[in-house]
Amino acid sequence: MTSLEALVALNMAGSIGSSRLNKLLEYFGRPQDIFDASAAELARVSGIGENSACRIHSFKKEDLNRELQDAAKLGLKIMTVTGADYPENLKNIPGSPIVLYVKGEIRQEDNLAIGIVGSRQASLYGLSAAGRFASELAAAGFTIVSGMARGIDTASHRAALRAGGRTLAVMGSGFRHIYPEENKELAEEISCSGAVISEFPLNEAPLKENFPRRNRVISGLSLGLLVAEAARNSGALITADFALEQGREVFALPGNIDSGSSFGTNALIKQGAKLVTQAEDILEEFDLPSVPLRKESPGSRHGLENKQEDRLYELISPNGILLDELIAKAGMDIPEISAILLGLQLKKLVRQLPGKQFVRST
Repeated sequence: MTSLEALVALNMAGSIGSSRLNKLLEYFGRPQDIFDASAAELARVSGIGENSACRIHSFKKEDLNRELQDAAKLGLKIMTVTGADYPENLKNIPGSPIVLYVKGEIRQEDNLAIGIVGSRQASLYGLSAAGRFASELAAAGFTIVSGMARGIDTASHRAALRAGGRTLAVMGSGFRHIYPEENKELAEEISCSGAVISEFPLNEAPLKENFPRRNRVISGLSLGLLVAEAARNSGALITADFALEQGREVFALPGNIDSGSSFGTNALIKQGAKLVTQAEDILEEFDLPSVPLRKESPGSRHGLENKQEDRLYELISPNGILLDELIAKAGMDIPEISAILLGLQLKKLVRQLPGKQFVRST
C-alpha cells in the first residue's frame, strides 16, 4: 500500500482529518503503517477512539481498489494533504481534508481566490450583485470559489466563466452524486476553467451534515469570503464563521432591511464584516489595482459585448416586458439572465420598472 492509497483508505474509513492524521503519523510514522496496527493499538492514539479504530482496522483493500479504479474512469485526480500539489491556502487551516478528489486543475494562481456564497433561494438583487462581483473580481485575476448550489453559488460560477476567469466549485457529496443534479453541465464547464472539488468518497450522497464540512473548504481555499445574500441561520453564515476562524477577510453586501434574505448579511455588517458595494472595495483590502475597464468590441452596436446581451436587448421592447416573459422567450436560467440584465442596466441601455418589468432606456 502506497502513502496515497493509505490516505484515501483513511478518508473512506471516515472521521479522519488532518489533525487526527498528524497524531496517527506521530505514533506510527507512515500512513501505510497505520493499517498494519491492531484496533487496540489504534485506539491508544490520542483523539482516535474505539469507533474510528475499528473502522480503520476493518477497512477492506478491495473497497480501496474499486474507489481508485472508479476515480480514474471519471477522470479525477486525487490530491493528499501531504502532497506538494495540495492547495496552499487549504493546507494552512485547522482540520484540512486529508484527501481531495479533483475534476479539472488547481493551479498556483488559484491561491489568489475569493469565496462568494449566499442564499439558494436568492432574489434578483442578490443574483445580479453576486454575478457582478464575480465577473469583475474574475477579470481582476481572482479565482472565484463557491459551492455550486442553486442561487448565489451558481450565479457566481457562471459569471466567472463568462468573464473568462477561473472558478473552483466545492461539493458536499461524492462525484457519483453531482448536486444539484441540474448543475451537471455546469460542473463540466467549471472543470475546463478551474476545478470541481470534493473531499468525500465517490459514492457519498449529498447528506445535510456534509455541507458544513464543504463550507469550511470554500473559505479555506479563499483569502476572503463575500456573503452576497443570507437569511437567518443560513449555510452562508456558517461559511462566514469558518472564514473568521481561519483568519480570512469577510465581506458582506448590504440588503433591504425588510427582506428576510438580507438578514444575515446585514447582521454580519453589524458584527464587523466589511460592507462592500463594488469590487474595488474588496481589491483595496488586498492592496490590488482597480478592476480594468472592458473594452468594447469594434463596431459593437450600443456597446453590447456578446450575443446573449444582443439577444436579450432585442427582446426588451421600448414598452417593457415582464421578467417571467423575458425568461420564457430567452430560454435562459434566472442566474444567467439576471447577470446579463445587470450588465445592460450598468450600460444604461435598460431600466427596471416596478413589478419586475424591464424597458429599454434608449
